[in-house]
Amino acid sequence: MVKIRSTTVCGIYHNGEVALGADGQATMDKHIAKSNVKKIRKLLDGKIVTGFAGSTADAFTLLERFEEKLNAYQSNMKRAAIELAKDWRKDQYLRKLEAMMVVANKDELLIISGTGDVLEPDNQIAAIGSGSMYAHAAALALKKHAPHLSAEEMVREALTIAADICIYTNHNLIIEKPAS
Repeated sequence: MVKIRSTTVCGIYHNGEVALGADGQATMDKHIAKSNVKKIRKLLDGKIVTGFAGSTADAFTLLERFEEKLNAYQSNMKRAAIELAKDWRKDQYLRKLEAMMVVANKDELLIISGTGDVLEPDNQIAAIGSGSMYAHAAALALKKHAPHLSAEEMVREALTIAADICIYTNHNLIIEKPAS
């Protein structure tokens, strides 16, 4: 069975604000299956924003588990991420899931991987998915050479550059900021 996959998610913390965005493309083998998938979700009344890359069904499973961890640990995003990563490594079912997540609140960004890692990204830029290296490079350049831009503007431009280069990324962007 061919899995639906491929996307680009980019999050940036800049000048005291966080923005997280993703494109809308889902690819099945070598074909575009859907062009307007919503890969960004808000949790806890918008206080936490998540983005996912990889198998869509797997990502939704992880998203549900992450939300359960947030509820279990009084909305502590970092603790919930660490506990999810522990489960992801130990649980026989979860270990087979093929997805990654970026989670953000108003103060920080984290990358959660299927290998049990919870990463606080360098330069306060988190990027995952097929076009992640393009978006990450663009975001680094924007932070360095266009610091007057907002985090949201930087995410939009980084994803646009990735979509211009990566065949698995499109220009149907959704960008969200966590509520205060």
